[in-house]
Amino acid sequence: MTLRTSRRRFLVAASAAVSGIGFYSQLPAAESKSPNEKLNLAGIGVANRASANLSGCSNENFVALADIDSNFLEQGVKRFPGAKGYADYRVMLEKEADNIDAVVVSTADHSHAPATAMALRMKKHAYCEKPLSHTVYESRVVSNLAKENKLVTQMGTQIHATENYRRVVELLNSGIIGDVTRVHVWVGKGWGDGKFAFGQEPPKNLNWDLFLGCAPERPYSTGVHPANWRRFWDYGTGTFGDMACHYVDLVHWALDLKHPEKVSAVGPPVDPVGCPSWCVADYHYPARGEKPPVHLTWYDGAKRPAELAKLKDKSGNPINWGGGQLFVGDKGMVLSDYGQHYVYQDGEMVDFKAPEKTIPASIGHHNEWLQAIRTGGPTTCNFDYSGALSEAVLLGTVAYRSGDVIDWDAENLKVTNNNSLAHNLIHKEYRKGWTL
Repeated sequence: MTLRTSRRRFLVAASAAVSGIGFYSQLPAAESKSPNEKLNLAGIGVANRASANLSGCSNENFVALADIDSNFLEQGVKRFPGAKGYADYRVMLEKEADNIDAVVVSTADHSHAPATAMALRMKKHAYCEKPLSHTVYESRVVSNLAKENKLVTQMGTQIHATENYRRVVELLNSGIIGDVTRVHVWVGKGWGDGKFAFGQEPPKNLNWDLFLGCAPERPYSTGVHPANWRRFWDYGTGTFGDMACHYVDLVHWALDLKHPEKVSAVGPPVDPVGCPSWCVADYHYPARGEKPPVHLTWYDGAKRPAELAKLKDKSGNPINWGGGQLFVGDKGMVLSDYGQHYVYQDGEMVDFKAPEKTIPASIGHHNEWLQAIRTGGPTTCNFDYSGALSEAVLLGTVAYRSGDVIDWDAENLKVTNNNSLAHNLIHKEYRKGWTL
């Protein structure tokens, strides 16, 4: 089923959402805490990826936790004995509003934006797993709320804090491969082919209604919670939602990209329920000052850039990485992934002198956010930066599902080439009782 929204209602809301867009400093809404005083946190989501985020903040004081799975929630409360447990994050935030400084959101993707937006409207600092939202419009709303309320935010692109990404940014900024106009980004995962399997009652530990949240009303289906919701359009966006923010992050950072102006995508026939097992998406970004336009192609599933097959290491072995980035400039190429990077010139891997380190080491992705709440300092993946990154990533899913090229007006959140299906995928209707 295509998720649609009233065009008039959407345009009115979009107009309000895009006002005042631009770079901004992240400042705490309340009086800064002493560097030695623990922050009071609430966690929305407890297990799996959420568990790792709680670990990243475990030196602070968790006063409340929410999860739609009572088994997970019980484990979380045992882990943080001082925390009260709730099934519904809305109830938790309302009851604990006076007791918390900040909120960690680690739900399924479709609940990222409504949970985060509620926290931001309550003037709570927020950490949200990637992608920032389930729709393009949601990302803009959430990033604007953070700016309007002057809150400290961080999106969970944890690789951004690693040394390798910093060194690649410095290397590309040094001009070693000249002007970069072409980038290939690929991952081996393929979160696709979701199929609903109705007919059973949900297990007693699962509150299916709360799991659905803002998503369309459906009977319980096996094969969704807890591991496979990414395969379904109702709750995730396939491999885009899982991996693209991690890998495209480096490209946005190094090349100072923000909003593409044209996006197209191909894959298997579009399924109304399940995400594709593979997709190839093309993004065209405009020039930025003296930096030339950039054409970025994303590949997932079994797809790879043809250029990769031509590259070999110094021993003559083919490069066969499961995921990575290939930056193509007029003086050579840089090949990178999470933990390594190499320079190619004339198709051969070459030795190079690394430029001076100018980007300081991270104190830790979660610690950046926690420390910034105390000091009012910046975070590297605040919602201004990561909101634009999420918007770009999610436009790939819109292009794929609409089956057409998208000409994109980022300022006004508008598809300008009369692609009505694409326009209706920029946002979605929320189920009754749920709001952004």
